[in-house]
Amino acid sequence: MKIAVLSPIAWRTPPRKYGPWEQVASNITEGLLENGINVTLFATADSITKGKLESVCEHSYSEHTELDPKVCECLHISNMMEKADKFDLIHNNYDFLPLTYSHLIRTPMVTTIHGFSSPKILPVYKKYNSTNTYVSISNSDRSPELDYAATVYNGINTDEFTFRSEPKDYLLFFGRIHPEKGTSESIQIAKQSGRRLIISGYIQNQEYFDGKIKPFINDNDIVYVGNSGPKERDKLLGEAYALLHPISFEEPFGLSVVESMLCGTPVIAFNKGSMPELILDGKTGYLINTTDDAVVAVNNIRSINREYCREYAASKFSRQKMIEGYLEVYKKILETKK
Repeated sequence: MKIAVLSPIAWRTPPRKYGPWEQVASNITEGLLENGINVTLFATADSITKGKLESVCEHSYSEHTELDPKVCECLHISNMMEKADKFDLIHNNYDFLPLTYSHLIRTPMVTTIHGFSSPKILPVYKKYNSTNTYVSISNSDRSPELDYAATVYNGINTDEFTFRSEPKDYLLFFGRIHPEKGTSESIQIAKQSGRRLIISGYIQNQEYFDGKIKPFINDNDIVYVGNSGPKERDKLLGEAYALLHPISFEEPFGLSVVESMLCGTPVIAFNKGSMPELILDGKTGYLINTTDDAVVAVNNIRSINREYCREYAASKFSRQKMIEGYLEVYKKILETKK
C-alpha cells in the first residue's frame, strides 16, 4: 500500500511551534510508517519525516511572509495531484481545495475534515461528497449535510509528553490567542481563584492581545511566555496545576486538551464542541459553563487523579489508536475500488 499524505504548508510539518493541522499530518505520516506502510509526505521542503518527502515550496508561507499563500497552495496541491497515479490512496489534510482536483485523478482520496472555517466552504464538500471519503475528528464536528466514513480522533505521540505527578501551583492557558479561545476569560479565572496564570500561544489576533491581554501581563501573577515549542510545551503542560480552556466556539478538537491530560494535568473547559468527547467530567477535568464555575473547579482540582488523566488520554488519543482507525478507513476504500 502506497499512501500520499498531503499536509498544509502554512507551517512546517511538524510545526516548530504552532500549526495543529501540520502536527496531525505529521502524526499520521509517522504513525503509518511505524506500521510498515509506504508513505510519502507532501509538505514544505524543510519538513521532517522518516518517510519520503515531496515538496515544491521551500518554506511555509506563515513563517516567510514574502511568499504568496495562494501561489504556494496552487503549486503544492497540483504537485501532489500530478503524481497521484503513483499512489494507492491520497490522505488529504488540506481542507476543501484538493477536492476540486479529485474528479481529474483516478486515485481515491480520503479527506480529514479538521473543522469548518466558514459555512461558505460547505458547497465544495457537498459537491464531492458522493465521490470522496470524509473523516471527522469528533462527532460534534459533523455537518448534517455530509456523509462520513468514520470519526477518527486526533492521535498524539505519547512519548513526547512527560507525566508529572507533582505539579506547580500555576494555571496555564495554552493555544492561539484569539477571543474564541478564551485567553481573557482565563485571566479572569486566575485572578478570581488567586492563582498565577502562564499564557503561552501564537498571537492570532493582535488587537485582542493588545487590548484585552497585554494590560494584565506583569510578569508576576499574569505571565506571557510567547509561542512555545515542543520542549517548552511539555514542561509547561506537565507542571501546570490545571489547563484552562474556556472556549466560546464549537471547537472540533483540542490538541492542547489531550496533550495536557497526557502529562497528567487536568483540564477545565467550557462545555462546547468536542470537549465532552475529550474530557471525562470529574475524572480528567471539569466541563463548566461560566467563569464562576471555573473558579469552583480550580478549587476542586485536587480531587482529580493525575495518573488516571495520563492513562485515559493514552488509551483514547494515542497515535497508534488514530492509525488503527485510519487503516480501517483505507481498507474499506481500497476494497470498494476492487
